[in-house]
Formats: sequence, C-alpha cells, structure tokens
Amino acid sequence: MRLVIARCSVDYTGRLNAHLPLATRLLVHKGDGSLLVHSDGGSYKPLNWMSPPCSLSTEVPGDEESSAGVVEVWRVTHKKTGDALRVQIYEILHDTNHDLGIDPGLQKDGVEADLQRLLAEQVELISEGATLVRREYPTAIGPVDLMVRDAAGAAIAVEIKRRGDIDGVEQLTRYLELLGRDPHLSPIQGVFAAQEIKPQARVLAEDRGIRCLVLDYEAMKGIESGVPRLF
Repeated sequence: MRLVIARCSVDYTGRLNAHLPLATRLLVHKGDGSLLVHSDGGSYKPLNWMSPPCSLSTEVPGDEESSAGVVEVWRVTHKKTGDALRVQIYEILHDTNHDLGIDPGLQKDGVEADLQRLLAEQVELISEGATLVRREYPTAIGPVDLMVRDAAGAAIAVEIKRRGDIDGVEQLTRYLELLGRDPHLSPIQGVFAAQEIKPQARVLAEDRGIRCLVLDYEAMKGIESGVPRLF
C-alpha cells in the first residue's frame, strides 16, 4: 500500500464528472490497484475513488500544467468501464510504501457461535430450572444448536441466529418434526432465539407453537444494557 500526502487536484470522468480543487489530501493506492482520495474529515468515506479492476499510470504534465506548478500526474483507469480518475500533483509532502501482508478478515463479536456458547452457559434464559443436554444436537438433516430439558424434564430444541428471519423458523420446524419422532424427546418444544427477530418470523413461529427468545448479547456477556431479553 502506498500512502501519499500531496497538494493536488482531482478530476473524475466517465459515467459522471467530478472535480476536487487544489488542496492537501491523502492518496491511498492499494495493492488491488484501487485509489482513494481522502481529506482530513468525513470519517472513513473518501472524497473520490476508483475501485478495481483498475490500473494506475503516471503522465508528464503538459506545458500549461507545468507552468501552473503541477509536478506529476496520475491517471487511474477502470479496466471495464473506462472511467478515469486524474490526479494533478503540485507537491508531495509525504510518500511511503507498506507491505500489509495477508489480512485474516473481520472477526465479528456476537456471531452465532458466541451466542450459542453463552446461551448454553445461561440456559435459565430459555426456561427457569432448565439444564443443558447438548450443544449441536444431531439430527438427520443437521444439528440443532441446543438441546435443553426444562425443570419438568420436557425436551426443548433451540435454534440460534443473529437475526431471526422466516428461513430460521422453517429450519427449526424441520428439526422439530424429526426430533418429535423420538419417543425419548416427544413431545418436544421449540425456541427460536436471536438478537433480533423479524415480525414476519415471529408471527410464523408463534403460529407453529414455537416460542421466540430475544437475546441481549451485551447483558449475556455481563454488560447490562437494559434491553428486554425475553418476549
């Protein structure tokens, strides 16, 4: 990645035309070929940019540009659309290259695996006096996230999502149909647990006798947020 702080002006031509007048800006040229033009503001959003696939080439300033003080010209051209970002550089204040290596990607806090682990440790949120039978309880079509028994010994199958939609309810319905054939589990109850449950999914779940449980992830981690957890 190349980071350049320069006094520059920028022109974008193609499907739209845009102009950034002369000012000091940060130019970020990434390994994928993309170029981002940043100011000292606006948070993460660049003032203008060119996304890959694209290529950067340098041009010799014309006589008029040179007389105006331009020392270098960058042209970034999109390989498919032909759109171009032309940067007229008047002065380079800082220029460095950095090898960032391979990025492992974003690891989100609060993914389904985290929710499953926390709920397995706090099964009382599912039913008072409940006990955990097993995480990833196997069925012929895949494992249900949690198998729990309530204080009276009744089996409860729990499906956990970050955002609960109709597909998740359908998935739990299929699990319940299979698990209900086991005399050791029947009659089995279903709980659909998520940080957020869409209204349509709630209606479908309740119509099928499945209870909905809204999970307050921060509170489950021990950070009280004040958001109701069970509906």
